[in-house]
Amino acid sequence: MPFLNRSPLDEQGRCPLCRLGLSGFDLVYSYGSYEGALRKLIHLLKYQGCRPLARTFGSFLVQVLPREQTFDVIVPMPLHWRRRWERGFNQAELLAREVSKTWHVPARNIARRTRATAPQAGLTNAKRRANVSGAFSVKRGTRLDGMRVLLVDDVLTTGASASACARALKRAGARHVTLLALARTDRRVALSYLQDFAGGNA
Repeated sequence: MPFLNRSPLDEQGRCPLCRLGLSGFDLVYSYGSYEGALRKLIHLLKYQGCRPLARTFGSFLVQVLPREQTFDVIVPMPLHWRRRWERGFNQAELLAREVSKTWHVPARNIARRTRATAPQAGLTNAKRRANVSGAFSVKRGTRLDGMRVLLVDDVLTTGASASACARALKRAGARHVTLLALARTDRRVALSYLQDFAGGNA
């Protein structure tokens, strides 16, 4: 993804969020940008229950995951039980199962969203992190000592939720957490919109 600032990385190639320890995961891969046809297809799966799309999306995800990477377990980003009950499924779980089939690594629902959180849309980065702080845990008695975990989600915006979940996995002993997302939001679009809106209302 393009950077907004002129000097985004330090001499070790780390962005400001990583330097400040604000990213709980170690690596992130994504298939495409959350816009256009891909966005519409994700909405079909997520909001209209078109579950067969998960197989296609799974093939997209394995295309971008380097084959030299190794993992001990695949974990889907969890939904709060109320949201899962309303939707009838967890789209991240469907994606994780598809990746599991190709990668031959077990997919396990070991992460839990322990509390419902306010919608992240419209919040600043700091408020997003605060909103999801302490919202994730792993199943009682689960240990991931020394494991390399692949955390799967459908859409990555700022990464606040995924970071919070990754930290919970590391507290359970995970050595390394890689995030694999189907789509990533290009936040330059939102920034441009806000700038245009502000300019038009100045």
